Amino acid sequence: MNANTQKLQALGQSLWLDNISRQMLNDGTLARYIGELSITGLTSNPTIFEHAIGKGAAYDVQIAPLSRAGRFGEDLFNQLALSDLVRAADLFKPVHDATGGVDGWVSLELSPLLVDDSDTSIESAARLHEAAARPNLYIKIPGTKAGVKAIEESIFAGVPINVTLLFSREQYLASAEAYLRGIERRLSAGKSAQVDSVASLFVSRWDVAVKDRVPAGERNRLGIAIARRTYKAYRELLQSARWQKLAAAGARPQRLLFGSTGTKDPDAPDTLYVEALAAPDTVNTIPDKTLLAFAEHGNVGATMPVDGGDAEAVIAQFRARGIDDAALAEQLQQEGAAAFAKSWKSLLGEIAGKAARLA
Repeated sequence: MNANTQKLQALGQSLWLDNISRQMLNDGTLARYIGELSITGLTSNPTIFEHAIGKGAAYDVQIAPLSRAGRFGEDLFNQLALSDLVRAADLFKPVHDATGGVDGWVSLELSPLLVDDSDTSIESAARLHEAAARPNLYIKIPGTKAGVKAIEESIFAGVPINVTLLFSREQYLASAEAYLRGIERRLSAGKSAQVDSVASLFVSRWDVAVKDRVPAGERNRLGIAIARRTYKAYRELLQSARWQKLAAAGARPQRLLFGSTGTKDPDAPDTLYVEALAAPDTVNTIPDKTLLAFAEHGNVGATMPVDGGDAEAVIAQFRARGIDDAALAEQLQQEGAAAFAKSWKSLLGEIAGKAARLA
């Protein structure tokens, strides 16, 4: 096992892969990451599947019979995605069992076209989780205003949720509130308090958004400050009387997950965000390139300060530059949803083209 990734695992942070493809399942890459690099879960999204299905012919053998059987569009994609994610979930099942269900998860995202449709999101989340028939599969729902309702109702229904597209402390707290309400309603209804969830805060996109608005010496600092501010709120929530009551009833924390942690700036260290976001009781999802870089030359130093450290001072510096972090968080969430919708449409077009050619 790699010493660098083991250090993160030892301090209580899970490393999940921000990628999936049929090729890495077939050639043993994912199994190697699990066995050698401490990977204990993975996430997927429409952009990841767009790249995976669009490249090569690995999915053609399944697309052809499914299309001949009348499967098309979103239904056909879900069949392809679930085939991969079920295999991945089974690879992670030993981790899931060994950690009592805390770790060993995979994630499938709902159609990004449902971002403003709470009711259909609730129905789709339940249907897809049932179709997967795996206890360690999260359904990803964006933490938008419409998504908050879908998160609460899905948790109440017993569907494990990965809340995605969070960009601020406030957006995180809204998703955490939805999770708490869902668990509280389950307890009131005489149901188990144990329905798992993570809340995914996107980090590096902050720094991409402001890189041309600040001097070089201030780049790649805002995303980490936002993460520190959010981590402080997360730790405070876990200390609250409200949460302690739910924990005593058997609920597990909705772990804070750091996403978008690959370095986008070629002048910055390629392990910047992994090292800065080291923190117990959290998850870091990283792309292959960042995982391999960290395994080779990463360093685990001090963990994130539970009091937020210099987060507020750094954010204040950016505000002095004219950057409204609250407005930018909303903008980044909207842009993220739009980017996933674009990938989704491109993905479905790619699948339809393959189906037509193979037919």
